[in-house]
Amino acid sequence: MKKTFRVGTRGSKLALTQTQWVLSRLRERFPEVHFETVIIKTKGDKIQDVPLAKIGGKGLFVKEIEEALLRGEIDFAVHSLKDVPSELPRGLYLAAFPPREDPRDALVSRVGQGLSDLPAGARVGTSSLRRAAQLRHRRPDLKILPLRGNVDTRLRKLSEGQYEAILLAEAGLRRLGVNVERTPLPVEEFLPAVGQGILAVEAREEDRETAALLAALHHEETALCARAERAFLHRLEGGCQVPLAAHARLEDGRLHLQGFVADPEGRRFYRAGREGDPREAEALGVALAEDLLSQGGEQILAELLS
Repeated sequence: MKKTFRVGTRGSKLALTQTQWVLSRLRERFPEVHFETVIIKTKGDKIQDVPLAKIGGKGLFVKEIEEALLRGEIDFAVHSLKDVPSELPRGLYLAAFPPREDPRDALVSRVGQGLSDLPAGARVGTSSLRRAAQLRHRRPDLKILPLRGNVDTRLRKLSEGQYEAILLAEAGLRRLGVNVERTPLPVEEFLPAVGQGILAVEAREEDRETAALLAALHHEETALCARAERAFLHRLEGGCQVPLAAHARLEDGRLHLQGFVADPEGRRFYRAGREGDPREAEALGVALAEDLLSQGGEQILAELLS
């Protein structure tokens, strides 16, 4: 095995923290190996004042990193799986999934503990169509406003009074060690993004040395859940323009998968669940997507993707 590996990452505080977490695990296993961190700015990083759904395209936070990987400028990349499109560029693959962090969304509020405590007309900040659709479905009386920026920026805007509450990923708050009062929303009530809480380590398919290195990070239970959720996403051709979600978990030897598809206003909201053999994770994800398409999701996708 070679002695130096280059890892690509975005330059945000969270991305760097996640990358350093991965590298610390690799250094424990391979103390003789040196790692160089290469920071790459993506389109999603450059455009901070526009909701993601309006920017368009897929891979807003990974495309430039994948291009560097294909050019051989880096050996592997660390991503938040929820940022990775369901189709990868030819020649690349997801080589490892470390254990999943808490997948839930968390409500950070100035006016109450939980979602039901928010007063009518409360301003809630999020630029996620998935989060907005679920909020509007459950609380059509709320005022949903766009919110971009890193975790510190979002919390500052909340404290300044621009919003009564905001939604953040619990995984990000935990990884950053952010000590803020919040209410994690149960997955049974509020579905997270596909892959939320999972880190994905991407590499070149022909690079056997890097594959051998990254195998030390791999967690098969997390990988099975990721495969089911991403198969669901792929069947629905999902991206930032479609409000959808899926979450998988292993329990008593069975893989349980929940998902939804909705219109942006949350008026047409279709949710379903499936369970099956973990060895058929991808088939389970596709089957759940087919269930939602037949319920009415197909018409929603046709309208949003036309």
